[in-house]
Amino acid sequence: MRGSVKTGLGIGILLLAVGLTTAFMTRRPLTVPVVTPAQNVALRVYGLGTVEARILTRVGFEAGAGLTDLAVDAGDRVTRGQILARLSTVEQEARVARADAATAAAQASLAKAEASVARAGAVLAQREAANLRQQELVGRSTISTQSAEESQRDEDVARADVAVAVADVAVTRAQAEDAVAALAYEQALLAQRVLKAPFDAVVVERHAEAGAVVRAGDPIFTLIDPATIWILSYIDEERAGALALGQSAQIRLRSLPHRTYSGTVARIGLESDRVNEERRVWLSCSDCPAQMYLGEQAEVFVTLGELAPALMVPETAITGFDGHTGRVWTVQDGKLAQVPLVFGARSEDARVEVVSGLPKGAEIVAAPVKGMTEGRLARAETPEAGK
Repeated sequence: MRGSVKTGLGIGILLLAVGLTTAFMTRRPLTVPVVTPAQNVALRVYGLGTVEARILTRVGFEAGAGLTDLAVDAGDRVTRGQILARLSTVEQEARVARADAATAAAQASLAKAEASVARAGAVLAQREAANLRQQELVGRSTISTQSAEESQRDEDVARADVAVAVADVAVTRAQAEDAVAALAYEQALLAQRVLKAPFDAVVVERHAEAGAVVRAGDPIFTLIDPATIWILSYIDEERAGALALGQSAQIRLRSLPHRTYSGTVARIGLESDRVNEERRVWLSCSDCPAQMYLGEQAEVFVTLGELAPALMVPETAITGFDGHTGRVWTVQDGKLAQVPLVFGARSEDARVEVVSGLPKGAEIVAAPVKGMTEGRLARAETPEAGK
């Protein structure tokens, strides 16, 4: 009997101790870190991109033939009009020679036709003079009417011959012009056997070698204008709303991670990536290295502005955050409470500016701790107090 009483008493004391401990642990004031106003908060957005060239072209021949000569290679600098490559010209030179001969023949035919006009004109003049005499004689009844009519007919025939000769000249002249045009066409095709640089450029890649047979339009070289090198970056749409032309940026190249270069927003794409939900942004670079490599990865940090002062809440401390609103824990009159807030600008270190909704005298919990419940006693700890 006494043993049972002692056992029951021990269990009661143990349960009481556990209850008191639980009550103490759950009702004692929690120490929570709170957000303090930040000064001169730089608003920057991060983007990942690559080195590109605004002016890039793949050049090739307008005709197909065998490559006989390649004058430049990858990495070479070329000037506008410089010869880059040549195609075999044997066949085309023969066509030019044939067209040249046809032009000479057409010119000779034209000269012959013009001489025929002169001859027909002389005959006509002779027939006109003879006919004039015949008409005078028939008027005096010296010759027969038949003779006069034959003389008039001869003049009419001579005049028709002149008209035919003039028409022949027109036809022959057109044929000569066609021959000249054909010659010019063949010469243009011959000129297309030589590939020249369309602008001052750097050869990025050579796509063919001497001896290869290429088709019209096949790329032989890839050229870029080195003065148009820029950075193509992709920035999350959620953070791209405040982007504007002319904003300053910092650029880090993957091959030179210890260096930071200055850039400026030069173009903002009008169409976002529908899959990755990113906006394309091009940045010019004012002090990048002289030698840049297309396709190299680059990190960019675009400066959107500066906030001073501002309450910046870590995104990890916000529940139900949709990019504009969310709920946070606060310390009000020594107790914990959840309140909805409206947020604005976001910093690159995942903090969000509080715009409105914070009750007067309330402090925002910077990092939730275990045991936080509505109405529980809490003691705010600022970063200074925690040191």
